[in-house]
Amino acid sequence: MKRTVITVLLVSLGVLAGFPLFSLSYYTMVRTSTPGFCASCHEIQFAHDTWQTSSHHNNPKGVVADCMDCHLPAPHDTFNFFYAKTAHGIKDVAVHLMGGEYNNAEQRDKAYASFDNAQCQKCHRNILYMPDKRGAMLAHRDVVHARPGYEKKCVDCHRNLVHVERPVFANRNHEPPYRGLGL
Repeated sequence: MKRTVITVLLVSLGVLAGFPLFSLSYYTMVRTSTPGFCASCHEIQFAHDTWQTSSHHNNPKGVVADCMDCHLPAPHDTFNFFYAKTAHGIKDVAVHLMGGEYNNAEQRDKAYASFDNAQCQKCHRNILYMPDKRGAMLAHRDVVHARPGYEKKCVDCHRNLVHVERPVFANRNHEPPYRGLGL
């Protein structure tokens, strides 16, 4: 009987301590996973502003891919997601606190070098079926089913979609930005 009471007490203490700790951790992860939070650091403001004028923020389908979608593993890969988020956060805070020069182009190149195609394919799943764009379909086939030694990254061809300085959103047909609204 005494052993049961001790077990119940220990489990209850674990739940009482674990639930707030889990809730606080979850709340922190959700609150720090927004583009607004990322933009609160002045070094990231350029990336945030250029993201807002890109097709990952403005597109005909209304789908928005935010910072976490591209720069972190998928959330269902829980350990790698939390590890990568923590590592990025510590690095960003350290850079912010140490000051110094922040080179947007250099940081963009480092980010693109770290990408793998799976990050893009979290959203762009059906890239092998584009009946109206045969050339793109064939190019994507060579990426998805690359021969050894001929591997490519999505960002090799789609390098200037995001984090490129432009005054306003450029439309999907790669026409010059629309300036008719006085923007």
